[in-house]
Amino acid sequence: MGWEALGQWGEDVVRIEPLAGGVANDVWSVRVDGHLAVGRLGARSSADLAWETELLQHLDREGLTVPVPIPTTDGRLFADGLVLMTYVEGGPPETEADWRRVADTLRRLHRLTQGWPQRPGWRSSTDLLHAETGTRIDLGAMPPEAVARCRAAWARLIGRPTCVVHGDPNPRNIRMTADRVALIDWDESHVDVPDLDLALPHNAAGLDGGAHDIAAQASAAWEAAVCWDDEYSIKRLAQVRAV
Repeated sequence: MGWEALGQWGEDVVRIEPLAGGVANDVWSVRVDGHLAVGRLGARSSADLAWETELLQHLDREGLTVPVPIPTTDGRLFADGLVLMTYVEGGPPETEADWRRVADTLRRLHRLTQGWPQRPGWRSSTDLLHAETGTRIDLGAMPPEAVARCRAAWARLIGRPTCVVHGDPNPRNIRMTADRVALIDWDESHVDVPDLDLALPHNAAGLDGGAHDIAAQASAAWEAAVCWDDEYSIKRLAQVRAV
């Protein structure tokens, strides 16, 4: 149905302009009842969208600043692959102190989602020690040597507790103000070991040497596998040690 589904949010809804950063989705600013919002149209399943929108509602209730799903006129949180969410103001982290605030926010996310069910169709990094595929990851498409390097990095996470990870805490997905840190773009969020979120600039999460190495290697391997085989993924694979 595409963007025609906007009508399910009422008559006073209009698309304004496309937003940068949508890779797997078509993302636009929209106006709903006079308020600025974000619309995201993609091909994710209803089960996948239900998982994400329920997560965002939970985090909002617990006081984390996130894009909040805007219901349709009949109360649904998405319709025909389209999700509308509140627009979040702010700028990216710039200083070491900013990144420490980001690390604190990520750790709050991790505490609030212990025991959360896995996103439908997804696999964690340690699941991929034995599985070949999981949503956007297809290890069968990677050279065997690259798979061995990624799996060696993920094997160091075995036995760790899991929770929801944001999955892509880069500056474009962070909106900061003087009094809060917001995380946007939850398209890559899933259940995994929290280390994947904590290999931050300036080692802002305060990981010791061994823990930081594990997090950095596991994160680089994950990004290489998710994006394979574009220029960025090849760059990230080069940062994963050979076996």
